[in-house]
Amino acid sequence: MVDIKRAEQGDWELVRDIRLRALAESPDAFSVLHAQALAHPDELWRERLRGPNPTVVAVHDERAVAMGGGFAPPDDPRTAMVWGMWTDPAFRGQALGRRILGDVVAWAHAAGRTPYLHVTEGNDGARALYVSCGFEPTGVWEPLREGSGLQVEEMVLRRG
Repeated sequence: MVDIKRAEQGDWELVRDIRLRALAESPDAFSVLHAQALAHPDELWRERLRGPNPTVVAVHDERAVAMGGGFAPPDDPRTAMVWGMWTDPAFRGQALGRRILGDVVAWAHAAGRTPYLHVTEGNDGARALYVSCGFEPTGVWEPLREGSGLQVEEMVLRRG
């Protein structure tokens, strides 16, 4: 059985471990590099779970197998960024990403914010998930990160 839950402060190692696996397994899906995240001190991982921004994980046998999060930019009270969506390849096809995304979207809507995200060109599986959940492209493209030739497309979930 896989449980979906909002990570708490005591779950920092669980979150760190899946985030590092995600960055190692799918480096072209994220703007942060594995080596950068690996260098983060433990206190930074703990700090990220202290605030109001959710990190949602799917847990199987005490191990996180999928994750995603939300971030409310303090300088823009209208939006919420969805970040870090990833599912362990062995657990794909079980709607874990859809469930996690649903939790993050519900958090954003409860805060009166419009969720948006970025998806890397060529990441067709993630893009299909986002479109099926109602996200629409905004037409805005930007580089994945400095030194990468890949682009990310911004998508937004407008309330109907």
